[in-house]
Amino acid sequence: MRALHGSASLTSLIRSSRTLFALARALPFLVLLAVLGIELSPAHFLYTGPLLSPAPALAAVTMGPAGTGSVVLMAGALSTVTATQNHAWGTQEVYSNLLALLVVSVASLATSTARVHREKELAQARRIAQVSQDVVLRPVPARLGGVRAAGLYLAAEEGARIGGDLYEVLATPFGIRIIVGDVRGKGLPAVRSAAAVLGAFREAADYEPELPDTVTRCEAALRRELTRAQSHGETTEPRDPAEEFVTVVIAQITDAPVVELVSRGHPAPLLLRRGETTPLETASPSPPLGLEEFLGTSRVPAEKYPFEHGDRLLLYTDGVLEARDPARNFFDLPTHLAQLHEFTPQALLERLRTLLLHHTRGRLADDAAMIIIERDTSRSPAPTTSVRKPQRSDPLPSPD
Repeated sequence: MRALHGSASLTSLIRSSRTLFALARALPFLVLLAVLGIELSPAHFLYTGPLLSPAPALAAVTMGPAGTGSVVLMAGALSTVTATQNHAWGTQEVYSNLLALLVVSVASLATSTARVHREKELAQARRIAQVSQDVVLRPVPARLGGVRAAGLYLAAEEGARIGGDLYEVLATPFGIRIIVGDVRGKGLPAVRSAAAVLGAFREAADYEPELPDTVTRCEAALRRELTRAQSHGETTEPRDPAEEFVTVVIAQITDAPVVELVSRGHPAPLLLRRGETTPLETASPSPPLGLEEFLGTSRVPAEKYPFEHGDRLLLYTDGVLEARDPARNFFDLPTHLAQLHEFTPQALLERLRTLLLHHTRGRLADDAAMIIIERDTSRSPAPTTSVRKPQRSDPLPSPD
């Protein structure tokens, strides 16, 4: 019910915004009609000249140069008609009003032109950002072999489409492999680190039979990216190397009724089974990528958990768990997830999105990403027969 309430509130807000915008666009014409009505009524003795000057300025707020220009022409014509109607030509008030109208009109046309130009540039930037997002964070396929999947990304930075969170779902010769991660920090450096980890994962997922080796490749790629950024002077201020890290969890789903997980400092995935949620906590917590010097062993082993037909697995970033409402209460992800177990994967994530934004009043403090995987009961899970197995002759870059 809360999800429905949040969706209704969002729809109501959109409708209210559209109504206010329509009223704002109509306001200049309402002013001109009011002046015309006064001049044609018995109250024509009222001095209406000063009411005409604000009309072009009001038009420039919501209209382009063409709309603003039409209001300017209408205001000028109306000012001429009223001066003639009242036999006011030759008086100081008429020429003062015309001069004020001319100054405001020129300024309004310039403002409207500049605003439209900025809006076009912003639209272009958004299109480029969308293309960048599709390259770094590709859309999650709805179905891979015997699993159904869905993904969701919410950037905390206003107007942004991509940030420091990352995810990918791939069909590989070894099963379905999924990665979800969170880069420390924001902005362009975080995007570069996310791209480096994702690129390594996409490459290694098809070649490395063992899941921990895939994680090692991702860690090596992150280390190269951080070294390159420091050597090229791309960081604006000195930073502690211990603060440059990425938390990730990588999962693998095969024919077996289990899911393999390797977690490096990331929140535990949630298993949804028959309306109940269970966090898949790792037996030995491990540091994030980039902090390999704190590892006790050379690599973190994969851990297996039951993952049967009809089960769902939610992988997410801490931007979901740490989202707070105005009263500083955390978002209760496990409870909401359990209440939405009857929805399809895509519909479930959309409901979680509505609940999350309603909880935070639309203001996320951190990027949020979610991937949900469902083992379908109607098909076999692993797509291994449809994917080319790597050959010994296929080159594979060294992680160092």
